[in-house]
Amino acid sequence: MEGKFYIEINCQQRNHGNERVCGDVFLSRKIKEEGRTIVVLSDGLGHGIKANLLATLTSTLAVNFTEEHKSIDRIAEIIMETLPVDREKQLNYSTFTILDIEHDGHVSILEYENPKTLFLRGTLIFEPGRNCIILNSDKNRGREILSTHFNAMKEDRIVFFSDGVIQSGLGSERLPTGWGEENVTHFIQEKINDEHDISAVKLASTIVNKANHNDDFIPKDDISCAVVYFREPRKLMICSGPPHEPENDKTFAKILQLFDGKKIICGATTGNMIAREWGTDIFDEPVMHDPELPPISHMNGVDFITEGILTLSKVSELLKIYTQDYNLGKGPADEIIRVVLESDEIDFLIGTSINIAHQDPTLPVELELRRTVVSRIIRLLDLKFLKETRVTYY
Repeated sequence: MEGKFYIEINCQQRNHGNERVCGDVFLSRKIKEEGRTIVVLSDGLGHGIKANLLATLTSTLAVNFTEEHKSIDRIAEIIMETLPVDREKQLNYSTFTILDIEHDGHVSILEYENPKTLFLRGTLIFEPGRNCIILNSDKNRGREILSTHFNAMKEDRIVFFSDGVIQSGLGSERLPTGWGEENVTHFIQEKINDEHDISAVKLASTIVNKANHNDDFIPKDDISCAVVYFREPRKLMICSGPPHEPENDKTFAKILQLFDGKKIICGATTGNMIAREWGTDIFDEPVMHDPELPPISHMNGVDFITEGILTLSKVSELLKIYTQDYNLGKGPADEIIRVVLESDEIDFLIGTSINIAHQDPTLPVELELRRTVVSRIIRLLDLKFLKETRVTYY
């Protein structure tokens, strides 16, 4: 986290009908060295592969040009000039919402033809003010782009979505004109009122699930909802491997003990060392939920303990394939991922003592050194899940 709060970003989607791909595309890019995160939601005209390709082109252009600090009207002009236009309907083949979020809370937003972005301060809707940019190029003369700039406060949320949300239920007896912006807004306010710290993931999922329900679970359009939530960070420390020098055991154990957040230990040797330094006992679970890994153990002061390098290697593999539709099991690696996904700031406290068991050349190649596996996990968490990560080696 940089600045005064953590910025949680999530997008949930459902495909039109039985389409295999979504015609809406959500992209995000974190630019750590500048303290910025860029997110884009683009809705391709129609659905399926063609819509996805057009939305992918739009969102990729939007992210790249926004990263280069081009002016908002120039970004809009370039995207609109690049995209083809439907000759019959005289519509651009995709719409877009672009957010350029500075980690101190300043937000710039560019909107074209998507439903209007919602801004919430707690449960209250607020309007930071929109400027209308009228394009002047021959191809796009007269088309309007909306731009917004404001400074976010803690507990602010930004919610934006594709037509599939507000038009869900269209033509049904209950919602003949669709769910509509007003009903969506009231729904969001009710959910935040019921659970004031509802996560971006949960809120986006709830909205998409409701829209899907409005369409009797066969979406009549691609459904996408993205949420940005400015809040206090949820912290996690993953500790694995004793320090290289045994005289650092006490300091190492103290760092874990004083950490203000959830705590996971990966490695029996590490767990035994921490238990010794803390003067406590470890209790093993009798049930094995994953045939590839030893069961979880427990100790006062940490959330749970797992085996070390094998478990971390599996965490890395699962994170690589994880999507919003993936069903996590009850195994140790699955439990780590479950806690990781619920966390924002993840600290890795890594000892560099060599475990002799992992130097046996007859062991599988994938049994890599702890440092390599942790680096892989950190890269996935940074790029794929937009988590804030730090690592300390001892």
